[in-house]
Amino acid sequence: MASDKTTVLIVEDEPAIVELVRFSLREAGWNCVVAQSTQEAWETMQTRTPQLVLLDWMLPDQSGLRLLARIRGDRHFSNVPVIMLTAKSMEEDKLAGLNGGADDYITKPFSPRELLARSRALLRRKSPELAETQLKAGPVVLDPVSCTVSMHDNKIDIGHAEYKLLKFFMAHPERVFSRSQLLDKVWGDHVVIEERTVDVHVLRLRKALKEAEHLIKTVRSVGYMLTEKS
Repeated sequence: MASDKTTVLIVEDEPAIVELVRFSLREAGWNCVVAQSTQEAWETMQTRTPQLVLLDWMLPDQSGLRLLARIRGDRHFSNVPVIMLTAKSMEEDKLAGLNGGADDYITKPFSPRELLARSRALLRRKSPELAETQLKAGPVVLDPVSCTVSMHDNKIDIGHAEYKLLKFFMAHPERVFSRSQLLDKVWGDHVVIEERTVDVHVLRLRKALKEAEHLIKTVRSVGYMLTEKS
């Protein structure tokens, strides 16, 4: 099963820094997309929402802080994790970045290992469905690295859409999500799919889970949730 790679948007106009960031993230196997200005970055985000933005402060057209404010003010992108990458190391600059909505702040020059470690930590904190550790619920075990699902040590046959849906549910147990929330979180807000299509994928997911289908619970008039409670 092909996996959806984590997409990282690198907003940086210095080629040497871009290559260093690419090198830093190579170990994680993430898909890196580069934008050299705030305008290019914004246009890129309209076509595909990244799971992480690495944002330079000083850019050719305007400050990275302006783009950060635009991201935080947009309902589609307000929760996207953002790490500021900048040569500005004064405390007031760090506070400006963090108060402006940045989730973390790394000063240049930076260690490639530190950048990767802090990026991973941020994604674990804000997007647990992107973590690389195994997820478990009852007899079901999902391995994000091999993109497989098993029960009682036996792999089960599961479609790509159902895999993504299960992964999201297992990363957020005991929480109810509406159909529109699932469409946004699992398929992305740029994909045009009817809300009722979610019902079809939930039905297929339950069928794939067989005796563990009870893990996916319907909450009347609200949506769906994963729970181990009877």
